[in-house]
Amino acid sequence: MNSFLVGLQFLTRIHIARQTVWTADAFGRSTRFFPLVGLVLGICYALAAWLLVYFIGMRTLTAVLLLILPLLLTGGLHADGFMDTADGVFSGRERERKLEIMKDSRVGSFGVVSFVLLMFLQFALLLDMHPFLLVPALFIMPIIGRMAMVLAIACFPYARADGMGKTFADMADRKTIVTASVMTVVFVLPCGLLAFVALMLGILFALLFCRAMTTTLGGVTGDVYGAVTVLTETLVLAIFSLASINSDVWGILWR
Repeated sequence: MNSFLVGLQFLTRIHIARQTVWTADAFGRSTRFFPLVGLVLGICYALAAWLLVYFIGMRTLTAVLLLILPLLLTGGLHADGFMDTADGVFSGRERERKLEIMKDSRVGSFGVVSFVLLMFLQFALLLDMHPFLLVPALFIMPIIGRMAMVLAIACFPYARADGMGKTFADMADRKTIVTASVMTVVFVLPCGLLAFVALMLGILFALLFCRAMTTTLGGVTGDVYGAVTVLTETLVLAIFSLASINSDVWGILWR
């Protein structure tokens, strides 16, 4: 239970039991509970989506508020990692310089532009999504996103000699992957075939993305953990939004 609370406090602004002293061991054990953290976020997102659609309808305001909510509940942690990754990868510099740029606390032009474009994309995907699919999409989105983070941590080398992200990487093992995978499947599968498709494609994307980052950076970093989470979540939204185009398609996949 303590490991879950450590992960919840680190990845979100939801602090059930405030802890000020974190050990490397507590950090490492918390990784396997990241999909459970995603479940907590998914419940919050899905409930907000249901209330907004019920009281406001599927309008522009609903999509905007649903874009803002994840940033508020996570403190923009993953968005920051995404922007730092974009700054480094798109800089066109050598590997060591890319890692230095990513470590800089200041956000550069590549990061800002990439994040703005990502928000535009997510806004369009939410606005085009059928209201019937909005709640399940937002429920499973953070679960699959945190599973993607677990895969990045456990399956790929860390690019730096030190750093907070390395603490997670050093402690992750096969048990971490198995525990996180079981949780993810249990949480996602009851949501239907479309959710299962999103899970499989999300895992595939996460592995390919982290492999590309390993080729570029010599490994992954804490920023890449955030980037793969945000991008995998966007992919989940894209799958549900594209399925909304044809009611026959999502009607079949929803069963």
